[in-house]
Amino acid sequence: MRKRFRKQNTEPAELNITAFMNLMVVLVPFLLITAVFSRVAVLDLNLPTPSKASSAKQKKQKLQLEIRIYKNRIDITNGSRGIIKRIKNTKEGYNYNQLSKILQLIKIQYPKKKDAMILARSDTSYETLVHVMDRVRVATVIQYGAAERAELFTDISIGDVPGQSRGRRKR
Repeated sequence: MRKRFRKQNTEPAELNITAFMNLMVVLVPFLLITAVFSRVAVLDLNLPTPSKASSAKQKKQKLQLEIRIYKNRIDITNGSRGIIKRIKNTKEGYNYNQLSKILQLIKIQYPKKKDAMILARSDTSYETLVHVMDRVRVATVIQYGAAERAELFTDISIGDVPGQSRGRRKR
């Protein structure tokens, strides 16, 4: 009977964390090294400049490139001076290839021009805006049998299409 009531003096077992420490010694430096190589692509965008700013600067600059995105078309305009080209939608949607070709021709005429303004309606999808921005910034050109990327207009500003109605008013 004495054995039943005798308290067992058992000490808690030691935790063997050697394997866990080895894992941390390898894992932490690996994560720190690979974190440097993962970067997020960021585009620097500017707000559109006011239309009345520095008239002397506007006289020197011959082209004020604007790409206006509507529901059924994309217009390439020279500011308020008029439409350069109107690109109507195809059955699949916006004609991004045609947009790229026209922008390449404009870049040939104005090789020093780097800025462009993308004006979109408030209901324009994010995907459409990104596609247009990509086509305005870079074009894929085939030279000597190889596809190369050529910069077009890298300084992009984004704004609203002028004259866009903000919504219907209740009467």
